Amino acid sequence: MRSIRLVLVFLMLAPTLVAQDASHDPADVASIDAIIEAYYEVVSGPAGEAADRARDEYLHHPSALIGVPSRGDDGQPTIRMITLGQYHDAFGGSRQQPFYEWEINRETQRFGNVAHAWSTYASSRSPGGEIFTRGINSIELFWDGNRWWITSWSFDQEREGLEVPGEYLPE
Repeated sequence: MRSIRLVLVFLMLAPTLVAQDASHDPADVASIDAIIEAYYEVVSGPAGEAADRARDEYLHHPSALIGVPSRGDDGQPTIRMITLGQYHDAFGGSRQQPFYEWEINRETQRFGNVAHAWSTYASSRSPGGEIFTRGINSIELFWDGNRWWITSWSFDQEREGLEVPGEYLPE
Protein backbone atom coordinates (compact mmCIF):
# COMPACT_ATOMS: atom_id res chain seq x y z
CA MET A 1 0.00 0.00 0.00
CA ARG A 2 2.81 2.39 0.89
CA SER A 3 4.56 1.77 -2.43
CA ILE A 4 1.34 2.56 -4.30
CA ARG A 5 1.14 5.91 -2.49
CA LEU A 6 4.77 6.68 -3.37
CA VAL A 7 4.09 5.90 -7.02
CA LEU A 8 1.02 8.15 -6.98
CA VAL A 9 2.99 10.99 -5.38
CA PHE A 10 5.75 10.58 -7.95
CA LEU A 11 3.25 10.63 -10.82
CA MET A 12 1.67 13.80 -9.46
CA LEU A 13 5.06 15.52 -9.11
CA ALA A 14 6.61 14.25 -12.35
CA PRO A 15 5.32 17.12 -14.55
CA THR A 16 6.76 19.66 -12.10
CA LEU A 17 10.11 17.88 -11.99
CA VAL A 18 10.29 17.73 -15.78
CA ALA A 19 9.45 21.45 -16.05
CA GLN A 20 12.22 22.33 -13.59
CA ASP A 21 14.76 20.20 -15.48
CA ALA A 22 13.97 22.03 -18.72
CA SER A 23 15.38 25.24 -17.20
CA HIS A 24 18.44 23.44 -15.87
CA ASP A 25 19.99 21.79 -18.91
CA PRO A 26 23.63 20.88 -18.19
CA ALA A 27 24.34 21.32 -21.92
CA ASP A 28 23.70 25.08 -21.44
CA VAL A 29 26.78 25.41 -19.23
CA ALA A 30 29.11 22.78 -20.71
CA SER A 31 31.12 25.20 -22.87
CA ILE A 32 31.63 28.90 -23.47
CA ASP A 33 29.79 28.58 -26.79
CA ALA A 34 26.82 26.86 -25.12
CA ILE A 35 26.43 29.29 -22.22
CA ILE A 36 26.60 32.34 -24.49
CA GLU A 37 24.06 30.81 -26.89
CA ALA A 38 21.74 30.16 -23.93
CA TYR A 39 22.39 33.72 -22.65
CA TYR A 40 20.90 35.13 -25.87
CA GLU A 41 18.06 32.61 -26.03
CA VAL A 42 16.91 33.67 -22.54
CA VAL A 43 16.27 37.29 -23.53
CA SER A 44 14.68 36.52 -26.90
CA GLY A 45 11.01 35.90 -27.53
CA PRO A 46 7.62 37.11 -28.67
CA ALA A 47 5.56 39.94 -27.23
CA GLY A 48 3.60 39.03 -24.13
CA GLU A 49 6.19 36.61 -22.78
CA ALA A 50 8.89 37.27 -20.19
CA ALA A 51 12.49 36.10 -20.27
CA ASP A 52 13.06 32.62 -18.85
CA ARG A 53 14.19 33.71 -15.38
CA ALA A 54 14.82 30.18 -14.06
CA ARG A 55 17.07 29.35 -16.99
CA ASP A 56 18.88 32.68 -16.65
CA GLU A 57 19.50 32.03 -12.94
CA TYR A 58 20.97 28.65 -13.88
CA LEU A 59 23.45 30.33 -16.24
CA HIS A 60 24.58 32.97 -13.73
CA HIS A 61 26.68 32.48 -10.61
CA PRO A 62 24.60 33.25 -7.49
CA SER A 63 26.80 36.32 -6.84
CA ALA A 64 26.76 37.60 -10.45
CA LEU A 65 26.56 41.33 -11.08
CA ILE A 66 25.03 43.15 -14.03
CA GLY A 67 26.26 46.56 -15.15
CA VAL A 68 23.48 48.72 -16.60
CA PRO A 69 24.92 51.83 -18.29
CA SER A 70 23.00 55.06 -18.66
CA ARG A 71 23.44 58.82 -18.52
CA GLY A 72 23.18 60.80 -15.31
CA ASP A 73 21.13 63.97 -14.90
CA ASP A 74 24.25 65.88 -15.91
CA GLY A 75 24.52 63.86 -19.16
CA GLN A 76 27.66 62.05 -18.02
CA PRO A 77 27.98 58.26 -18.40
CA THR A 78 27.12 56.25 -15.32
CA ILE A 79 26.68 52.57 -14.52
CA ARG A 80 24.43 50.87 -12.01
CA MET A 81 25.66 47.52 -10.70
CA ILE A 82 22.82 45.19 -9.74
CA THR A 83 22.19 41.53 -9.04
CA LEU A 84 20.51 39.26 -11.56
CA GLY A 85 17.39 39.23 -9.40
CA GLN A 86 17.28 43.03 -9.40
CA TYR A 87 17.79 43.02 -13.16
CA HIS A 88 14.81 40.69 -13.68
CA ASP A 89 12.69 42.65 -11.22
CA ALA A 90 13.40 45.88 -13.12
CA PHE A 91 13.47 44.65 -16.73
CA GLY A 92 12.12 41.10 -16.75
CA GLY A 93 8.40 41.55 -17.20
CA SER A 94 6.41 40.53 -20.23
CA ARG A 95 7.80 41.98 -23.44
CA GLN A 96 5.68 44.79 -24.88
CA GLN A 97 7.10 44.00 -28.34
CA PRO A 98 8.83 40.95 -29.79
CA PHE A 99 12.55 41.06 -29.05
CA TYR A 100 15.23 38.81 -30.49
CA GLU A 101 18.93 39.20 -29.83
CA TRP A 102 21.75 37.06 -31.18
CA GLU A 103 25.49 37.04 -31.33
CA ILE A 104 27.10 38.17 -34.59
CA ASN A 105 30.75 38.03 -33.50
CA ARG A 106 32.83 37.13 -30.47
CA GLU A 107 36.37 37.72 -29.23
CA THR A 108 37.19 35.40 -26.31
CA GLN A 109 40.21 35.33 -24.06
CA ARG A 110 40.74 32.59 -21.50
CA PHE A 111 43.32 31.97 -18.82
CA GLY A 112 42.85 28.98 -16.53
CA ASN A 113 39.37 29.01 -15.08
CA VAL A 114 38.38 32.54 -16.14
CA ALA A 115 37.32 33.83 -19.53
CA HIS A 116 36.18 37.10 -21.00
CA ALA A 117 34.00 37.42 -24.09
CA TRP A 118 33.39 40.55 -26.15
CA SER A 119 30.11 39.40 -27.67
CA THR A 120 28.81 41.64 -30.44
CA TYR A 121 25.04 41.37 -30.76
CA ALA A 122 22.23 42.39 -33.06
CA SER A 123 18.59 42.92 -32.07
CA SER A 124 15.40 42.70 -34.12
CA ARG A 125 11.65 42.22 -33.74
CA SER A 126 11.70 38.77 -35.36
CA PRO A 127 14.23 35.91 -35.39
CA GLY A 128 16.97 36.98 -37.81
CA GLY A 129 14.86 39.97 -38.87
CA GLU A 130 15.76 43.54 -39.70
CA ILE A 131 18.28 44.80 -37.14
CA PHE A 132 17.25 47.84 -35.14
CA THR A 133 20.29 47.99 -32.85
CA ARG A 134 23.71 46.46 -32.30
CA GLY A 135 26.13 46.57 -29.41
CA ILE A 136 28.65 44.63 -27.38
CA ASN A 137 28.13 42.55 -24.26
CA SER A 138 31.21 42.25 -22.06
CA ILE A 139 30.75 38.86 -20.38
CA GLU A 140 32.93 37.44 -17.60
CA LEU A 141 32.85 33.67 -17.13
CA PHE A 142 34.19 31.19 -14.57
CA TRP A 143 34.85 27.44 -14.94
CA ASP A 144 34.42 25.65 -11.58
CA GLY A 145 35.78 22.33 -12.86
CA ASN A 146 32.32 21.04 -13.76
CA ARG A 147 30.52 23.86 -15.55
CA TRP A 148 30.72 27.46 -16.74
CA TRP A 149 29.11 30.34 -14.84
CA ILE A 150 28.43 33.89 -15.96
CA THR A 151 29.89 35.99 -13.14
CA SER A 152 29.14 39.43 -14.59
CA TRP A 153 28.21 41.31 -17.71
CA SER A 154 27.67 44.82 -18.93
CA PHE A 155 26.93 46.24 -22.36
CA ASP A 156 26.83 49.28 -24.54
CA GLN A 157 24.93 49.80 -27.75
CA GLU A 158 25.35 51.82 -30.88
CA ARG A 159 23.97 55.35 -30.92
CA GLU A 160 24.76 58.60 -32.65
CA GLY A 161 28.52 59.04 -32.51
CA LEU A 162 29.18 55.48 -31.31
CA GLU A 163 29.38 52.57 -33.73
CA VAL A 164 30.65 49.06 -33.06
CA PRO A 165 34.32 49.04 -34.19
CA GLY A 166 35.03 46.97 -37.29
CA GLU A 167 37.26 44.51 -35.43
CA TYR A 168 34.21 43.41 -33.40
CA LEU A 169 32.00 42.81 -36.44
CA PRO A 170 31.87 39.66 -38.56
CA GLU A 171 34.19 39.60 -41.56
